[in-house]
Amino acid sequence: MSLKKNILFIALFLGAFYSKAQEKLTLNEAIQQALKNNYDIKIVNNNAEISKNNVNLGNAGMLPRLTGDASTGGGISNSVLTNSSGVERTVNGAKNTNFSYGVNLGWTLFDGFQMFTNYERLKELQKLGEIGIRTAVLNTVSDVIIGYYDLARQQKLIIARDTAIDISNFRLKLAQNKLDIGRGSKLDVLTAEVDYNADTALYLQLKNNAKQSMINLNRLMARDPNIIFEVDQQLDSDLNLNLTDLMNQAATLNPIIQNSVINNRIAELNLKATKGQKLPVVQLNSGYNFNRSMTPTGFNQQMRSNGFTYGFSASINIFNGNLQKQNERNAKIEIKNTELSLSQAKESVNAQILTAYRTYDTGKELLNLENKNVEIARQYLDITLEKYRLGSISPLDVRDAQIAYLAALTRHVEAQFQVKLNEITLKEISGTLNIQ
Repeated sequence: MSLKKNILFIALFLGAFYSKAQEKLTLNEAIQQALKNNYDIKIVNNNAEISKNNVNLGNAGMLPRLTGDASTGGGISNSVLTNSSGVERTVNGAKNTNFSYGVNLGWTLFDGFQMFTNYERLKELQKLGEIGIRTAVLNTVSDVIIGYYDLARQQKLIIARDTAIDISNFRLKLAQNKLDIGRGSKLDVLTAEVDYNADTALYLQLKNNAKQSMINLNRLMARDPNIIFEVDQQLDSDLNLNLTDLMNQAATLNPIIQNSVINNRIAELNLKATKGQKLPVVQLNSGYNFNRSMTPTGFNQQMRSNGFTYGFSASINIFNGNLQKQNERNAKIEIKNTELSLSQAKESVNAQILTAYRTYDTGKELLNLENKNVEIARQYLDITLEKYRLGSISPLDVRDAQIAYLAALTRHVEAQFQVKLNEITLKEISGTLNIQ
């Protein structure tokens, strides 16, 4: 038994010594590292950058198209030529060649306002990309905050279990002292030793759980999972959240609702562009070209030309197999679908907020109750330990008081953590989670 105690003492001493040298990580530092290093955010940022680059007049079809063109060709032919006097001339293997190059301009001047609609649609797609960034950031920040406070919870539970070990150690020493002076029993010593070892085993398990939580938090920050650090163990929560305020904020800030609003806007623009296909399309075409050809069998064996060309063209869709009407009907249905999706998103978000708020409200009541229970259990344990020291109660009574106190501490920590989780959930859903 003595050897086990010494080993535990050395382990606790080394752990305490090492903790002084390890990193103290604040919540803000954890968030900033995650925002800087998280791979999901980097990928979403890159996709949003693509959407931003796509917003330009050329991509919308507003700018002219200027091309440089060149072509060459030729042939070899055998010909029999007969002139007006009836004389025939045979030409075998005659080579003819032609070559042309130049620049050509094409510019759509009017397409039923489709180009303007396309430009608006590109800007809405850019907004979707920005919402994607915000969604990824909110999810990452939420995961980091939860991971941070989960580690704080684990560390508080370790401290609570450490207190249980101290009490068990006190019982063990007292039982051994009583046995040594002939006032105790070997059974009391063995019972105290069993409880001490049980508390030590649970302590080691909690240490392992904390290590796993630390690895998970390192992963969220995209850094070496082997880094050891400490966190602030405060689990203070915002206890003044208002249900009406949260729902109002979610109506404009929740990413899912924002995404649905933009999809509805894009569907409306798609209908507008489809209707624009009924209007005429007017184009300007122009160019400057050089041409050269050689035809040995022709009247003019060689010809060169160059010059400027220009012209306008117009077309209008008169009938395309009723596809125009079909496309318009489908576009209107798509608008209805996006409206339904928006209504569904609003109802879903409101239901999530209401559910989380009820849990949050109940959690606050439980937290108040556990605050009182911890104090009552502590007083009960103090009285029990004093009576045990005086020999007026049995070791079993002490163990019961010890277990009750530890259970109260554990419930209190869990109640703090649950309220914090509900607070984070409500702020994430309402779009008000602090990402700084």
